[in-house]
Order: sequence, then C-alpha cells, then structure tokens
Amino acid sequence: MQTDSVLSNIEELVNKFLGNEPGYFLVEVKIKATNNIKVFIEGDKGITIEKCVQFNRQLYKTIESSDLFPPGSFSLEVSSPGVDKPLKLQRQYLKNTGRNIEVLFNDGSVKSGRLLQVSNDDIIVEETVGKGKKTETRQLVIPFSNIKTTTVQIEF
Repeated sequence: MQTDSVLSNIEELVNKFLGNEPGYFLVEVKIKATNNIKVFIEGDKGITIEKCVQFNRQLYKTIESSDLFPPGSFSLEVSSPGVDKPLKLQRQYLKNTGRNIEVLFNDGSVKSGRLLQVSNDDIIVEETVGKGKKTETRQLVIPFSNIKTTTVQIEF
C-alpha cells in the first residue's frame, strides 16, 4: 500500500474520530518508514496530556481494526504540535489571537507583532516599530498567500 494512501486513510480515521470531539482538530499526521504514526491534534482551548493519552488509546484501536497495518507492526504517538511548530491551519491562528507572532514571508522578509484578527483570507498583525518618542504602531493586513510560516513567540 502506498504511504500517501495510508496517510490519507489515517487522516480520514482521525477526522472521523474527532467528529465526536468538536473542540479538537487534526493539525497533521506523519508516518515514518518504521510505521511510527505521529498524530498532531490541537484544541480550541488547548489540549492536555491526559486528553492526548485518551485519544492515543482510542485511535490505536481504530487504526488496528482498520487493517492498514499487520497486527503489531505500527506504533502511534498523539500529541499537540508544540509551541515551537509553525501554525498550519486557520483554526490555529484563531486560537492564538492576541498573542505575539513572527511571520516569515514567501520572499524571506520577517514581521513580528500581535495577532489581532483572522479572516478566511488574511490576518491582521499590530506591529510596533521605533523606540522612545519615535515609537509607531501600525496594523498590517497579511494575506495567507504571502505567508511561508508563522510561529507564536513565547512571552516571559
């Protein structure tokens, strides 16, 4: 069986499973050559380790009964993408509204600021430039089509 079709089958199984969990959504599925399946799930209000363990147990049984792999020939890890991973889905942007982000554009330039708003086509970021009396705050409308990656910046 091709890896792409296995990947899409697993994504379908996860999305079907998450249909009963509307506060959670699939971000990404990765499969290593060793049949190690990594499922990255996010929640609109975050996700706990306990919830990841619960999803892991239930998804393992679902994948096992799907006959995509011979019995005992795969492993499964369920986790959140982690704060260091770039945002991939609009729903992740919505979840992070109000937080500081760094946007890497397709042309290699970078902008940082507070994520103010998210629409279907773009985001609005409040950028502060300059220092002291020359500080200027402006809002940038950034189309998703211009974004290579966006990462949340941790505040201490």
